[in-house]
Amino acid sequence: MRSCVGLVLAAVCALAASGGKGHSQRWLEEPYAMSRGSELEGYCIDLLTELAKRVGFTYKIHLVKDGRYGVMDQSGQWNGMIGEVIQGEADLAVAPLTLTSVRERHVDMSTPFLQTGLGFILNKDLVTHESTLSLLAPFSADMWVGLLIAFLLTGLSIFLVSRMSPSEWAEPDKEQTTFTLLHSFWYITGALTLQGAGPHPKAVAGRVITAIWWLFSVLLLACYFANFYAMIHTDKKQASIRTFSDLANQDLIEYGAVEGGSTSQFFKTSKIALYQRMYEQMEKKRSFVANTGEGVRRAQEGNFAFIGEAVSLDLAVARYCSLTRSEEVVSERAYSIAAPRGFPLIKNLSIAILELSESGTLAYLRNKWWARSCMGDHEGGSLEAHDLRGLFVLLGLGLSLGVLLALLELLSKAHRQAKDDKRSCCSVLTSELGRRFGGAAEIAEAESEKSKA
Repeated sequence: MRSCVGLVLAAVCALAASGGKGHSQRWLEEPYAMSRGSELEGYCIDLLTELAKRVGFTYKIHLVKDGRYGVMDQSGQWNGMIGEVIQGEADLAVAPLTLTSVRERHVDMSTPFLQTGLGFILNKDLVTHESTLSLLAPFSADMWVGLLIAFLLTGLSIFLVSRMSPSEWAEPDKEQTTFTLLHSFWYITGALTLQGAGPHPKAVAGRVITAIWWLFSVLLLACYFANFYAMIHTDKKQASIRTFSDLANQDLIEYGAVEGGSTSQFFKTSKIALYQRMYEQMEKKRSFVANTGEGVRRAQEGNFAFIGEAVSLDLAVARYCSLTRSEEVVSERAYSIAAPRGFPLIKNLSIAILELSESGTLAYLRNKWWARSCMGDHEGGSLEAHDLRGLFVLLGLGLSLGVLLALLELLSKAHRQAKDDKRSCCSVLTSELGRRFGGAAEIAEAESEKSKA
């Protein structure tokens, strides 16, 4: 016989006053439970569905009234999800509910379905990464790769144009070309330093390429120095914050956790002096937040580090590209399902969770609901290649035009010579290319055909 079980989805709904008029607003916490029309979806919903199939029960969902996970007050009374389970208002609390010794003493907790720890998130603009390569910081890695490719293509284009253009190299058999491969790269390097490196091209094709490269270099250097100046003269005080120790030993950024949650309780009861000092600082500045959503919002706004479970913070980082999570994770913990003491299905639920873990279902759900989908534009300090795509397009058009002009000039000369010598234009063009690019065999062949004629 199938049993009907009423469930509270922990932390999927919180009530918060808005505007000071007694109006309340409901918040659904991603990705555990989210509204989709009149229904709910999310990690906890999928988990609940899988457990119902394996254990064999039906259920009815209602949202926790006060929007809290559950904490015991001084009188020994529980609020939030744990309180509703203890008072018999719900049979199960399915949510990112941290397994703690205090909760275990008052309710039955299942085998954990999700492992996590404590970390913190903050705005990327508040974090500096010390590096000996700070001179490269104004441009991203992709940008530097793009510049290297542009440099190589420009040098190669000048080398090809100087050899193909008759105006640049009139007599390949009698004189050496000025623009060797080495000199071509030296010439464009001089342009990058805003210094001349003559001699300069004489042909129109070469002048087109060099003019475009000079324009490209000037605009590029302007962008580089502007971004470099902004980085070293920013009006924000920044700190290199990677660990909880870094966070505690600075006073530029406030930090806080969800008030009354297991995270704040960890800092309150910790025997480690660092964490005790951090809790005292949070108490002093009243920097606690009502829920995870508020903590993420304040972290996005800046000058605030939100401390919470790493798995929830990873979701915020996946959704909002302006945030970054600390490298350090402390106080390993896990999320479990809560049920009243002596609940008959708690053993079956634990077994079902283990089966879901062994079959890879839990890993699948984790990947499904924590997929990276940053909302908003990237706000990093380094310029990306796409930021200057117009400049790269201009350079590409200039190189193409220069090579095309040189080729047309060579074709025009080959056509006139073929007409004068009464030879085919293709043979003259082949001979000319052989002379200009060092093909001795082609020259001999062309001369042989000429003598036979």
